[in-house]
Amino acid sequence: MEKVEDLFLKMLIHRKEWDKFLTDLHLNVSNSSEIETIDETVAIFAKNGEVLATGSIAGNVIKYVATCTKGEQSAGERFNKIITELMNRLAQKGIYHVFVFTKPMYAKSFGYLGFKELARAEQGVLLEKGRPNITDFLSSLTEKKLVPAGAKKIAAVVMNANPFTLGHCYLVEQAAAENDFVSVFVVSTDRSLFRADERLDLVKKGLSALTNVSVVSGGDYLVSFATFPAYFIQSDEEVMDFQTQIDARIFKNWFVEALGITTRYLGAEPFSKTTSIYNQQLTEVLSDVIDVKIIERKKADDNEEIISATAVRAAIATNQLEKIRNFVPETTFEFIEQHLQELQARIKGGQKTNGN
Repeated sequence: MEKVEDLFLKMLIHRKEWDKFLTDLHLNVSNSSEIETIDETVAIFAKNGEVLATGSIAGNVIKYVATCTKGEQSAGERFNKIITELMNRLAQKGIYHVFVFTKPMYAKSFGYLGFKELARAEQGVLLEKGRPNITDFLSSLTEKKLVPAGAKKIAAVVMNANPFTLGHCYLVEQAAAENDFVSVFVVSTDRSLFRADERLDLVKKGLSALTNVSVVSGGDYLVSFATFPAYFIQSDEEVMDFQTQIDARIFKNWFVEALGITTRYLGAEPFSKTTSIYNQQLTEVLSDVIDVKIIERKKADDNEEIISATAVRAAIATNQLEKIRNFVPETTFEFIEQHLQELQARIKGGQKTNGN
């Protein structure tokens, strides 16, 4: 009887076989950042050591699931064994809410095991299983009654705010002036120079004067599109398209109706081609259900330079406090001034400074 075994214990012996097995099934093993996130890997082996099926865990995401038809059992039986083993291992870690990013052709197989589809693009599908799920997350927001009764024009802004700048503030101020209420969602993915809790706190403090604005975490759903796994896609161009499509469709499929959103506000992006394309695709996906407004970036008062979080992070690295002062609210400046050495140490320690 074939059994699931821990591949990490045998990775030194079987890594080449694992790579070849996945490559033969058109899964991308060349992206080191994808591989580095893996916490555990399991596999089913033939008697001669050949890999017959495998699957991995990265946080609460199941990835690199693949099976073949060789040997005693069917690919479906092996698939069920691998997923059951991975779910058991996640449960042992206290993780009961799980995501899967996979090719569309495999979505039905995950559906048979209780996974629910959240969003779909031509290149791939995002599914989840367990609690709290997206319905629970949205219910928690509506139960807080953040939106006042009678509000008809409800805007949404999603930001990383790494850190929160006068540019971010200007974007929300425009939305607040044109709508009855604005929900600001702060990306919760912890892959930025400023930690998720720090960013959320700075946004709340920076917008505290706006009475028709609420600031909440984006949770597991409104995340940086660049963090979505895409190991099942070979082309870099298709990877970006998939990630942006999924991000936009999660918002469209779930957030718009649940929260009564009528307009999504975006900041124009004159520097980043990636973000510019993201804005374009977000507009294309959402424009049939809500309005999408792209607001021109605010410039610094002293020299007409466009304000960006990227410039603030560069100024932190080079100790240019006066430049930072012109780009951020006082609450953000105070935080940076108090934690300057810690932030610089994070940069020197290799912390990525991505994310506007």
